[in-house]
Amino acid sequence: MTDIVYIRGLQIDAIIGIHPWERDTRQPIVLDIDMAVDTRPGAATDEISDALDYAAVAERVETLVHGSQYQLVESLAEMLAEVIRVEFSVSWLRLRIAKPAALENAQDVGVVIERGERP
Repeated sequence: MTDIVYIRGLQIDAIIGIHPWERDTRQPIVLDIDMAVDTRPGAATDEISDALDYAAVAERVETLVHGSQYQLVESLAEMLAEVIRVEFSVSWLRLRIAKPAALENAQDVGVVIERGERP
């Protein structure tokens, strides 16, 4: 199975960073999430209960990010990857978190992680 369900450009305001201003002010982060799942059951029944509900994933991620106050993007990424894999039965994922406001002369900075076994 090599099916991928994805979310691109999920923007959430977060308390994230090591600098004093980052601890007091929410800043945007942008997430891209690729999740390996077997899409055949959902395709066969045309029922969301048989598919990976990307809206539910996005809502859960937003809730987690809003409630977090990590200093490092790496720490946030690890937590999100674990929750998505466990709560949504995702065997593999690639998660990209970008901080567009982190460096004045860069479009964004961030981290990309992969967790689980890629099919």
